[in-house]
Amino acid sequence: MQEKGMFNRPAEPHELVPEDYFAEIDLDSCFPREQPLEVDLGCGDGRFVIKMAAHYPERNFLAVERLLGRVRKVCREAKREGLENLRVLRLESLYTLEWLLPEACLDRVHLLCPDPWPKAKHHRRRLFQRPFLEAVVRVLKPGGELLFKTDHTGYFEWSEEHLDDYEGLKRLDWPEGTFFYPKTDFQIQWEAQGKVLHRLRAVKPE
Repeated sequence: MQEKGMFNRPAEPHELVPEDYFAEIDLDSCFPREQPLEVDLGCGDGRFVIKMAAHYPERNFLAVERLLGRVRKVCREAKREGLENLRVLRLESLYTLEWLLPEACLDRVHLLCPDPWPKAKHHRRRLFQRPFLEAVVRVLKPGGELLFKTDHTGYFEWSEEHLDDYEGLKRLDWPEGTFFYPKTDFQIQWEAQGKVLHRLRAVKPE
């Protein structure tokens, strides 16, 4: 049963609303077809995940976003594009990985341009650290991948160190053009300012 007060507004088209926010989601009931699943954490305005879902109809996509306005925008765009392989969940990213997604259910986890929390006193708030990596490994299938981008050099170096210190994921090369990977709205904005995006790609060993 859904807890009182957890959800008190009409759901948007393509929005995934769990029956119980304290239990694993039944993913089989969320999409019309059973096929590989990818999650976009903190999807923003949805530019990336909308293009991914359109380009890969043979995959399912779950966009996770905390802000209601962004959730509504992505849902409207998914409806307009007729993307039955895309669902949007309004929730915190780490909570979703740790508690709502079943073990070994994902083929890919995308973390693109998260808040870098640049001040030293706020570094503990950064998502990319051991609890996040442990949660990623929990939900990835063997052979599944984590893909991460940031324009913040300090955050990138922080993430490299945490990834290198974590035994559950193995880093992979990720040259430009390896596979179709559309740019986020943030990436387009930052590249227009002459900034460079750093990238990490890692795999869960089989």
